[in-house]
Amino acid sequence: MPIEGATIDVTFYGVRGSTPCHGPEVARYGGNTSCVAVDVPGHDPIMFDLGTGSRYLGVERSTEGFHADCFVSHLHWDHIQGLPFFPPLLAPGNRLDLYAPRPERHESVADVIDTILCPPLFPVGVADLPGEVVFHDLGNDEVRIGDVTVTSRYIPHIGRTLGYRVDWNGISVAYLSDHQQPGVDVYDMCPGVEALCRDVDLLIHDAQYTRDEFIQRSTWGHCTIDYAIWTGKAAGAKQVALFHHDPMHDDRMLDQVASVCGRHCTPNVVVAREGLTIQLGA
Repeated sequence: MPIEGATIDVTFYGVRGSTPCHGPEVARYGGNTSCVAVDVPGHDPIMFDLGTGSRYLGVERSTEGFHADCFVSHLHWDHIQGLPFFPPLLAPGNRLDLYAPRPERHESVADVIDTILCPPLFPVGVADLPGEVVFHDLGNDEVRIGDVTVTSRYIPHIGRTLGYRVDWNGISVAYLSDHQQPGVDVYDMCPGVEALCRDVDLLIHDAQYTRDEFIQRSTWGHCTIDYAIWTGKAAGAKQVALFHHDPMHDDRMLDQVASVCGRHCTPNVVVAREGLTIQLGA
């Protein structure tokens, strides 16, 4: 039975794409790469991605007996580089269940991680961490975590990439961190994207480029701010959080985006920043 008045919180710990960045020009929106937490009452944290923002999530939440389920969109560096620095994994008895797209050129997600977290690329491997990481390979699947449903669907990017949707108690969040726009001024979405985004309460979506930038980088696996907003509107999303900001988009530029969106956009659009918590279902 639905729980009347129940809410979930969505908190942003890393909102950048491609590479972390630092300096006074990005201080307000933040410079860490992708990591978002979804807090559902009665459940361990559900995470999206393990970019450098995950270190701050771990510092804030690390406790004895920590457990979280993390859904990684794909295995590019900016989405997994926080894994060996995730504080809960530095203590025995803690556990992270890590879900990611089934790889094309390796036997499993665990196999991919083992090839990059090892000497001489990194001083230790995953097996050497005191905490436990349990790997799960995903495709077009559904995962049940208690009474939460997490749906995964392949979406266009460079290499196998998943978008996700979390449903609980009639509340829904979709996460499409890296999403290839079909072309310059081309507005269309594939069935997997449609399935994830339809009527969600919050869509967290790649918004890496302006139109002019996209013209020069139209095959780089991302999309424009306008396309992110269009996707939300076309799918009936109630709110869109612009995400995966380009490292060159400083606070002043993102303020301008927020100002324009606040005046002209439907549905409601926010520009994601580190520390922002959006409460859904209230």
